[in-house]
Amino acid sequence: MGAVDVERQALNVWRMKLLGAEVIPVQSGSATLKDAVNEAMRAWVASVESTHYCLGSAMGPHPFPWMVREFQRVVGDEARRQCRELLDDADPDVVVACVGGGSNAIGTFAGFLDTDARLVGVEAGGLGLESGHHGAAVERGVPGVVHGMRSLFLQDEFGQVLEASSISAGLDYPGVGPEHAMLAATGRAEYHSATDEEALAGFQLLSANEGIVPALEPAHAIAWVAREAGNAIPAGSTVLVTLSGRGDKDAAQVAEMLGELE
Repeated sequence: MGAVDVERQALNVWRMKLLGAEVIPVQSGSATLKDAVNEAMRAWVASVESTHYCLGSAMGPHPFPWMVREFQRVVGDEARRQCRELLDDADPDVVVACVGGGSNAIGTFAGFLDTDARLVGVEAGGLGLESGHHGAAVERGVPGVVHGMRSLFLQDEFGQVLEASSISAGLDYPGVGPEHAMLAATGRAEYHSATDEEALAGFQLLSANEGIVPALEPAHAIAWVAREAGNAIPAGSTVLVTLSGRGDKDAAQVAEMLGELE
């Protein structure tokens, strides 16, 4: 796990250790998700006869993106059934999920690919797309090969991978899973972004109005919905948003950013 993310996700790290896991901080590069994947792959190929490699996001060489999509599609399939129960056998007009590598989003989208629902992935806008400090690989990335997959990545003119930037550890990745790149290319799904500031506002908005404290990752999806309600999302539309995590893991970070901690 990237050393920066070990700090940002201190509660999750404590839980993993409590359950018996060894968490190894990675100091190289930006010390975030990309670098953790680098080191995990290096460790795996050096001991492949005695180890298994597991990846939580929909990226990496086949069959990992496919495996993660199939595991995560439980969420999409259940959401589709529940929506039809609630909406008199109809599907939602818009299905929204945050996208870093894209695991929760591709699982949700898988349940609605054969419907007329509009699929929207929300990437990390960071400090703004024009700032260069963001994680919007679909909006600003170009084709490349990283971690054994051909997809869209943030790269410079020489093809060197750029560092992503996001308030959320889960969206702090310079690429996107290959199936998301395909959905964007075919137009079946669309991809937008929300900035760090908008995500913080989305975090507070959902908490205050619904009593649900989201993780910073899905707070990006909430921020996009709030921003586009009545604009890109017509009035009266039914919107399904996937909340991929709870905000307790981000509580200390958010409180500090909002100036509520000394």
